[in-house]
Amino acid sequence: MSDLNKLGLAEARDALRKGETTSVELTEACLKAIDAADALNAFVHKTPEIALERAKAADARIQEGEAPAMCGLPVGIKDLFCTKGVASQAASKILDGFKPEYESTVSQQLADAGAVMLGKLNMDEFAMGSSNETSAYGNAVSPWRRGNDDAQLTPGGSSGGSASAVAADLCLAATGTDTGGSIRQPAAFTGTVGIKPTYGRCSRWGVVAFASSLDQAGPMTKSVRDAAIMLEAMCGHDPKDSTSAELAVPNFEAMLTGDIKGKKIGIPKEYRMEGMPAEIEKLWADGTEMLKAAGAEIVDISLPHTKYALPAYYVIAPAEASSNLARYDGVRYGNRAVLEAGDGITEMYEKSRAAGFGQEVQRRVMIGTYVLSAGFYDAYYNRARRVRALIKRDFEEVFAAGVDAILTPATPSAAFGLGEMIDADPVQMYLNDVFTVTVNLAGLPGIAVPAGLDTQGLPLGLQLIGRPWEEGDLLNTAYALESAAGFVAKPGKWW
Repeated sequence: MSDLNKLGLAEARDALRKGETTSVELTEACLKAIDAADALNAFVHKTPEIALERAKAADARIQEGEAPAMCGLPVGIKDLFCTKGVASQAASKILDGFKPEYESTVSQQLADAGAVMLGKLNMDEFAMGSSNETSAYGNAVSPWRRGNDDAQLTPGGSSGGSASAVAADLCLAATGTDTGGSIRQPAAFTGTVGIKPTYGRCSRWGVVAFASSLDQAGPMTKSVRDAAIMLEAMCGHDPKDSTSAELAVPNFEAMLTGDIKGKKIGIPKEYRMEGMPAEIEKLWADGTEMLKAAGAEIVDISLPHTKYALPAYYVIAPAEASSNLARYDGVRYGNRAVLEAGDGITEMYEKSRAAGFGQEVQRRVMIGTYVLSAGFYDAYYNRARRVRALIKRDFEEVFAAGVDAILTPATPSAAFGLGEMIDADPVQMYLNDVFTVTVNLAGLPGIAVPAGLDTQGLPLGLQLIGRPWEEGDLLNTAYALESAAGFVAKPGKWW
């Protein structure tokens, strides 16, 4: 078989089981593709020795029979996941050289299932960003281009390296994390599938924390079926994570029937934003018609507190970040600044953090510290928490009325050029999360599915939001949407 790196998880799994290829061959094809794609800056720590060792072990396991679905499949791991003995620095200078002595639960579960780790993937520093331009490793670059334009585009953020690697066929799939849209927005920008599961479905242990009540890991893949396969391997109760749900993990792939007859799909009127591009509006209308044609019932719904979601998110997330990032002080691990004679502990903290944290991280830490300060705690943080409760209640009322899933755009635009927004007003960048943050605030599952191209040939995605803990049902609705949309476009190879 040729072009093995272009296979999806399901196709590769079936080829391995039939003996048409081996995990070693799959892995070597991906490693070769990675080495030829440095222009994308997607993989920032390559681990070929670990990959080939695991591939050989996977081949032996497949030979014996009874190997799990992920066995032998090469994947990339976002740099936010701690991986034992392998650099894990959350794309930040402050963690330069940090090699954990432990493995995150999610990456360990994938390893236990026989998945092959190809290396660590680029991302926004501490997952703070929507364009992968805040990374200590430099920008990740999308494999997509606008028409005949050579301008480099963002693969989205914060899981930009993951999205770029999957879209460019450098790996079969990748892990991502989503705090306000960091799986779904990059997936929509790169024509891939990304699912953020219900909060608590995947363990957060060993994942470098940004905002602990919002962070959730999930897979980024080439198809909905692949997302179902990988999500099952990543889920499960973890006693090391107090927010991990003690729930059985269903066979998500077995739930992909494509039958959504009689399902109620809600269309929220509040997501019809002023100034929404006509292409996004049309994509949304087309997606609605596709689901209707597949037998779903379309209902108009209201989520009245949606307009407060972004302000609430940008109070809660920085507040939690300022608390979480206080541990990076140059004392126990990570980078310590060079001190001068007479410097004390305070100067060490200040200099280490000033040199170690990038501009966006510093901005969010300052916002978070401000909203948590004594004079503003009630005015900002407590008010944002109350708004969050109202947003959650909006969704609960809609689901209680019998709605099975909610269809919205995934992003307000197609991918933009690197450098086009990072230097502008940061609030403009934050608006990229306008359709995704509500899902994190309410702890719900959400999935981005590629559904079309804009006039410049760039991918556009739709988002489906599901009931809590019903990822299987959500994946099935996404599967029906994917089948109807028939998105097969791939970026032309220029790297």
